[in-house]
Amino acid sequence: MAAREGDGTVNKALEVLDRVAAFGRPVRFSELLEGSPFPKATLYRLIQTLTKQGMLAHEPERGTYALGIRLVRLAHAAWRQSSLAPVARPHVEALARDVGETVHLAQLDFGQVLYVDKRNAREPVEMYSQAGKVGPAYCTGVGKAMLAFLPEAELKQALAQQSFHCFTPNTLASEPALRAELEAIRACGYAFDREEHEPGIICVALPILSAGGRVLGALSVTSTTGRTSLKALEAQVPRIRAAAVAIAAEAESWRFPEGIRQAGE
Repeated sequence: MAAREGDGTVNKALEVLDRVAAFGRPVRFSELLEGSPFPKATLYRLIQTLTKQGMLAHEPERGTYALGIRLVRLAHAAWRQSSLAPVARPHVEALARDVGETVHLAQLDFGQVLYVDKRNAREPVEMYSQAGKVGPAYCTGVGKAMLAFLPEAELKQALAQQSFHCFTPNTLASEPALRAELEAIRACGYAFDREEHEPGIICVALPILSAGGRVLGALSVTSTTGRTSLKALEAQVPRIRAAAVAIAAEAESWRFPEGIRQAGE
């Protein structure tokens, strides 16, 4: 895991929390130490401090660490204060009922896609995305919809944070290929996922833009190639656009925080 810019104590502590979270389960100190950018003594000191502050929870019998309950409280506060989800939820639910397919609400987080809400289709489909998960921006519909409308300086930052790993034969695996796609998205106003992240999973996505054109997030309708087609999903664009406009208007009246981080701010 690459360390974030800067070497202050807060950055180091966040790095440790990220490492614990990445395991997805309680983790031993020895596992955290393996591949850690910090010396053993530094890592131990950071873990002890985070545990005392309730950011990590220690299970003495098993000798493991997990994310602490204090983080849960902070996460709920962040969800209410900085996420589009509370404002968007009625519109996301209504859109999902209307189209009968899976609806995703996402925002950018350090150049990646953070799924902040999801409503399953009438007949749910297994897929990677879940509320709270982070996914790649360059090969998802919501990611490309947001990238396409970033100012050039922010777009450059975000593109530098893409891995361009080939998940499927359809993945756009280079910056020039992605930039060409983003230009087409800007022209038509919406993006597709053509089985670029997961085989069989397709979607159409639109950005959620403030009155001044700032990217607040993105909204998508997702399905499978076994159930529908990109052409059929494209027919949902007017419904998605109406929901996106309504969410943006409510976010503006709610005074959506100007400080929401975009592409690594």
